[in-house]
Parts: sequence; structure tokens; C-alpha cells
Amino acid sequence: MIGVGGGIAAYKACSIIRRYVEDGHQVRVLPTASALKFVGAATFEALSGHTVSAEIFEDVPHVPHVRFGQEAELVVVAPATADLLARAANGQADDLLTATLLTARCPVLFAPAMHTEMWEHPATQANVATLRARGAVVVEPASGRLTGADSGPGRLPEPEEIAALGQLLLERPDALPRDLVGVRVLVTAGGTREPLDPVRFLGNRSSGKQGYAVARLAAQRGAKVTLVAGTTAGLPDPAAVKVVRTTTAQQMGEAVVQLAGQVDVVVMAAAVADFRAKAVSATKIKKTGEEPEPVILERNEDILASLVATRKRGELPSDLTIVGFAAETGDERGDVLFHARRKLASKGCDLLVVNAVTEGNAFEVDENAGWILGTDGTETALARGSKAAIASRVLDAAATLLSRSE
Repeated sequence: MIGVGGGIAAYKACSIIRRYVEDGHQVRVLPTASALKFVGAATFEALSGHTVSAEIFEDVPHVPHVRFGQEAELVVVAPATADLLARAANGQADDLLTATLLTARCPVLFAPAMHTEMWEHPATQANVATLRARGAVVVEPASGRLTGADSGPGRLPEPEEIAALGQLLLERPDALPRDLVGVRVLVTAGGTREPLDPVRFLGNRSSGKQGYAVARLAAQRGAKVTLVAGTTAGLPDPAAVKVVRTTTAQQMGEAVVQLAGQVDVVVMAAAVADFRAKAVSATKIKKTGEEPEPVILERNEDILASLVATRKRGELPSDLTIVGFAAETGDERGDVLFHARRKLASKGCDLLVVNAVTEGNAFEVDENAGWILGTDGTETALARGSKAAIASRVLDAAATLLSRSE
């Protein structure tokens, strides 16, 4: 079920509807009367394949204001305006959407969109708190361009982000608790590029999707999140997340060193290059008939190991939780878990998230699987699922460690 409030961002609901339909879901659209002033019913009907109305007194014999909520497996309200949040928080049932919200017993996700002053007003914040206390998920809005010349918090998150959060709730209805409020989280994501000349570089296949998923969910679970991003597959910035851009391993390492002392959790999900060229050509290396000069490599600093060592020396808080990621393959010496256990011991981080690199797993895909290994000897299997679902399990494990250290 897609509810649409009466704000200028109503047009973005069309992309959310299309995504769910293309994924094979049956989608019914419930707009408010105001929403239909921004996007006509015909558009919603063409996208969803169902008739659309904002009125309770239509198709009365089928009692739609009760039946729709009873049948729904997920309700996503986007945009959720200040007025719609207020009506939902107060239990009003004066149109088809708000009546349906009262009968729905499935996960309900509100994606707010309004001007900054409206979002920050105590009345709106009280309504959001009320809805969250009742079990609804109210996502943090993005910051950016609003209507007119205004800019700030209150912008609707990107449609793909809203759709992904809703899909996560279908997989794990309890995946977005507000258990990280007040926690400061640093996440690295993406690959690094090590230049050979002004045109060429050494890189890897990391898309950044897993790290971005961790950052996105941490913010929606209440954390204050900074994302140090390397090269990615053109991913949009997660809502309510501060993004720091880097390119090389050295740049990423410097950013992590600068920020690590200001946070409670570091999640190193980036695929950092192990090596860089010892000498970088100032001009493009020309292709000639002769054999090219060999490229001599030197090691990059291991950011994760360096972070752990800095904590051990007392230069970082002893209760800083450090989560590492590792993409592994088996070989003649042992399987993926054999190498993962050795890596956990050598790195010294608190948790190590391990992915087996196979076709359709780890890099450049939307799903993942693997294990979470803890220094206490625990090994938790991560069943194959969306990278958002994997991220939610990683944050569960980190939250457990945080609670033990309190």
C-alpha cells in the first residue's frame, strides 16, 4: 500500500510505485485529496493497475477503508506531510488513507517531506515521537533543496531509498528500531583508486552498496552518521548522513584518522586497495611497440589494522567499537572461514563481517551472504538477502556490543 500526501514531492511517489510493481508486488495507491491536486488519479492508476480514490464513500459494499488495511503486508506513506503526520498521530480517519492506517496491522513506514521549519516544529516532532512509540517507522528526511529557494532538512529521501527501506521491512519487520539514538557512527564505503598516470589507475569492483546500506540504516536507527565514501557506482547520498568524499587509500585513511576519535562505532566496509604504484607518471604512459616498463607496487597502510593499533596504544577510546569487512575466497590451505578467522586474529577488530567472493556475491550485486565473527568466538551466519538486510544484522551485532560496554 502506497499512501501519498499532498506535497510537491508527491510526484516522487510514482517512482516508488513503479519500483514495487517491477519487483512483482501488488500495489494499491491511496492518495489524499490534496495529493491528487499534484498528481492525477490516472497516473497512479496507470502505474499500479488499480482504481484510485481518496474517498471513503466509494465502492462502499467492499468496505475499502477496512479491507485495504487488513490485506496490506506493508504500508509506505510518501510524502508524509506535516498535516498527514498530525492526523495519523491523532488517529483521525477522515479520508481513505487515514482510515486505512487505523486498520493496518503490518509494518507502516512514513517518509516525511516538508519545509525545515515545519519538520523542526515541536508539534511535528511530538507527532513523530507518538507514531514511533506505536511501532511505526518514521524515517529521517534528507537535507537539500526544498520548494522555492529554500534548502535544509525536510526533503523527501530519494525514491530508491524509500523503496529499499520498505522492502527491508518486508524481509525483517523489526529491522529499524530506534536503538542507536545518540550513538556516533563512522562508516567507510566503496573502493579506492590508486593512480598510475593522469588517465589510468588501480582499482577494484566495489560498488559501495554494502557500506551505504550500513550508513543509511544506522541513520534511520537514530545514529549520527558520517560516511567516508570512496569510488561508488553513482549511489545517491543516504538521507540524514554526512558524506566525506575520498579517492585514494591514503585520503580515506587520513579521513578515518581525523574522525575516529569523535565517534562510538567505526564500520570499515570499504574495499581499500592493498597496493599503490611506487611512482606515478605525470603524463600519460604512451603505448609503443616496446614492452612497457613494469609497474612497481608498494603497500598502502592497512587502515583497519592501524585503527586497532591506535586504540591499543590508548590514542583512541578503549570502548570504541571497530567493525571490519573482508571479502574472502578459499584456497588449498583452507576455506573462507579458515582465512576469515585468521584475519580476525590479525586485524584485532571487535567484529569481522566476511563475504565469500563468488559469482553473484559480494561485489556489484544487490544481495549478499556471509558471517559475522566476534573476538569472543561467536560466529553468526548471514543468510543470503538484500544488502540492507545484511546491514541490519551488522548493526544488531554492533548495538549488542555497545550495550555490553555501558
